[in-house]
Amino acid sequence: MMVYINQQAPVVVTGKIQIEAPPQKVWSILTDIDHWNRWMKNVSRSKLNGALAPNTTFDWKASGTQIHSKLHTVLPWSFIGWTGKTMSIQAIHNWSISEIGDSAEVFVEESMEGWLAKLFKSYLKESLDKDMLQSLMWLKDECEKS
Repeated sequence: MMVYINQQAPVVVTGKIQIEAPPQKVWSILTDIDHWNRWMKNVSRSKLNGALAPNTTFDWKASGTQIHSKLHTVLPWSFIGWTGKTMSIQAIHNWSISEIGDSAEVFVEESMEGWLAKLFKSYLKESLDKDMLQSLMWLKDECEKS
């Protein structure tokens, strides 16, 4: 079941990047959750608790924050999304991969809600925007390695 971000949430951030690699390569790196720390420098650990499938949970630590997430959509080669919760913030995070010739276009989006998201809206939006851009660049670098 596809879950869309909440466009009305206090914090909504999107990003897009072109990667000179086939979508299958981007997909294999992006969905190898247990090894995110190999390319996503702000992730110290991540563990998928089962198969890469809807309703499977995973636990990870990013920028010092422990996060518990649950996959909501897994469409091989094109879309992966999850919900996550930390403190009182609920997030929806989605990645889309499209084939553009011999390359891939990657679109990422996230929404955050909850009382902390409302209270720290400006800070969280700025921080998430920076983290999202950095993650896209790290993914591009990893995918474009020979």
